[in-house]
Amino acid sequence: MKWQKEDIDQYQGAEEFVDTLLIPLMPITMNSKKDIKKLAFQGDLLNFFANEIEKQFKGRIFLIPTYSYYESNESENEVERLNNWVNQLTKNPFKHVFFLTFDHHWKKDERNLDGNLLWFPAIQTEEIDSKQTQPILKDQITQINELIRSYW
Repeated sequence: MKWQKEDIDQYQGAEEFVDTLLIPLMPITMNSKKDIKKLAFQGDLLNFFANEIEKQFKGRIFLIPTYSYYESNESENEVERLNNWVNQLTKNPFKHVFFLTFDHHWKKDERNLDGNLLWFPAIQTEEIDSKQTQPILKDQITQINELIRSYW
């Protein structure tokens, strides 16, 4: 289920079955044209992954809008801010929280997060829909789905 009107109606009727929260984590920056383009593509890819995961586990996972943050070295503040956000969201009966990201900086703070980090390296391509990229993406999504199942 997603953060959209028709899914919210469905969620409110089946809250007890939706026990997993999926939170995409996306850094943003305006420092350089290269970084902007790279992060924008990663954002597209992250949305693609999150939507595919939600689609496969519809009725069990609730996908909320992407948690965006400014790319910086102040990870302590960001961890605290994210955990506060999660604490507000988990007042509902979510038993599992997963953070989905390409940003390797979260790995060093993983133990301080109020949830499970699903980090993986972004593929280096510019075409999500290309015939060469699709099998790679499907394989990564399958692996992520298996990992999520292992926590249930």
